[in-house]
Amino acid sequence: QVQLVESGGGLVQPGGSLGLSCTASGDTFSFYTMGWYRQAPGQQRELVAVISSRGTTNYADSVKGRFTISRDNAKNTAYLQMNSLKPEDTAVYYCDATYRYTNLHYWGQGTQVTVSS
Repeated sequence: QVQLVESGGGLVQPGGSLGLSCTASGDTFSFYTMGWYRQAPGQQRELVAVISSRGTTNYADSVKGRFTISRDNAKNTAYLQMNSLKPEDTAVYYCDATYRYTNLHYWGQGTQVTVSS
């Protein structure tokens, strides 16, 4: 079973940039599709971006062209680079690892991203 530790959240002004990292341990990283989800207060958790073990990516329409998901299989780490941030991007961001053979999801603890002037 994989364990996930996120880092990189914080406070940023509108139009700014922020990078998140998610480091995995406990299992073979390449067995997992990695994703980032977010949950704003009073809202359901929503998909932000996913990346397969081979690097195929998919993004929510709301972040296309602004966010970039990537992964480094040698470092067991997934990343989310967020540019041109908007106040509506404010949320707790969760790293997700989906096991390719069972589609079971494993979650990180979440990291707060606040976009405000």
